[in-house]
Amino acid sequence: MARIRLLLVDDHEVVRSGLKMLLENESDLKIVGEANTGGQALEMVETLKPDVVIMDITLPDISGIDVTRRIKDAHPNIAVVALTIHEDQQYFFEMLQVGASGYVPKRAAPDDLITAIRAAHRGEMYIYPSLAKLLVGDFLSRSGDEDAKETMTGLTPREQEVLSLLAEGKTNDEIAGLLSISVHTVARHRENLMGKLGLHNRSELVKYAIRKGLIKP
Repeated sequence: MARIRLLLVDDHEVVRSGLKMLLENESDLKIVGEANTGGQALEMVETLKPDVVIMDITLPDISGIDVTRRIKDAHPNIAVVALTIHEDQQYFFEMLQVGASGYVPKRAAPDDLITAIRAAHRGEMYIYPSLAKLLVGDFLSRSGDEDAKETMTGLTPREQEVLSLLAEGKTNDEIAGLLSISVHTVARHRENLMGKLGLHNRSELVKYAIRKGLIKP
């Protein structure tokens, strides 16, 4: 099996060293490069073409948010996972809006980051549980609004459930378990959601909810 190729972006060498020690113990992960500035990260993305970029938000030259935007604009298939000290809503929603596939605080357990990397590589979204509650809680709090009802027109109750769980960052397997349905059925609901909403991946589903006002940016 091909290993997931990673680019580490953080301006603190001690952080990168710790990440290398952690990630190089995983047989399916391979670190192909390290960058300590946003500009260096953009150059290395062009030359190395990593599968997943582990992105700090606070960098000395360019914000990790801007770097992520540029990466996703130029290379939509390269996934970005935010690894940051910031846990406030502003940074969280901005990273989702520019296309990040995961958001993990630096205080998280190592397994959370590894799970986020693997999920991002599969084209799925991973959001740290405490931050996912912000996303889903705001979504549910607005579900009674007229604007929210309008945006949900055409979706079945089950599709609405799947949409909420996808936005929370749940995998297909987890959704199947929570709703007591098969993984195949979850995949079918997901395809129906994409078709009805004109979207192509989980990241676009989350951004759609933000854009339509289901989630406050």
